[in-house]
Amino acid sequence: MSHLLRWCMCFAFAVGLIALSTAETNAQENKEAPVVPPRQGKREKVRIFDGKSLDGWIGHPQYWSVKDGVIIGKNTDKVPVSNYLLTERKFSDFRLIFESKLVTSEMHSGIAMWGRIAPDQGDKFTYAGHLVMYPSGYGFHDLYGRKNIHNNGEAAKKVGKQHDWNKMEILAQGNRIRFVLNGTLISDWREPEPDRIKEAPIGLQLHSNQVPQEIQWKGLELETFPEDKLLTVKE
Repeated sequence: MSHLLRWCMCFAFAVGLIALSTAETNAQENKEAPVVPPRQGKREKVRIFDGKSLDGWIGHPQYWSVKDGVIIGKNTDKVPVSNYLLTERKFSDFRLIFESKLVTSEMHSGIAMWGRIAPDQGDKFTYAGHLVMYPSGYGFHDLYGRKNIHNNGEAAKKVGKQHDWNKMEILAQGNRIRFVLNGTLISDWREPEPDRIKEAPIGLQLHSNQVPQEIQWKGLELETFPEDKLLTVKE
């Protein structure tokens, strides 16, 4: 067999694998999701952040602090595995309204939910599950799962701010996530595999990185089993 023929056969095989992978990805993205209704439970406003301390949260103390009513996630040395500041309490259906600002670096952050704390992934405060990402890379991610499961970057970048405060609302009900960014509804998405949804801690992400980074959060108003209504969309 000539070298040219062998190369052509290998190339065709590689193209076939890429096509198969692309088809599987598209099938996942286009998979019709069932409609899981909002779960029933006590509707209450939960004070997850008192503005002064990290009471009610767990995480590595070298990364997380509070100053002037703001939660700060910050590293100066390499972060080998993405780390999270995690609520001690678990949540399923909720509304979270908050503000966040990327101060240093261009790495995205996000809000983790519906998963589990995953020490098997290399750190006792990393997370496996859903992630609502912002601001460098918008979208929904399945941490240690299906990776990018929803892309909303084009719409989000039109209204998002890279290094300033962004106001966001996450409304999670049943298998549905709605995401509002600075008054604009960016995503209305349903999880096509609802068995993946767990009652779980909510986590603030400090992404793995080899450079210094800092991200901040404030506000953090949470309501359990909320009304099926967005509160921050501008008319």
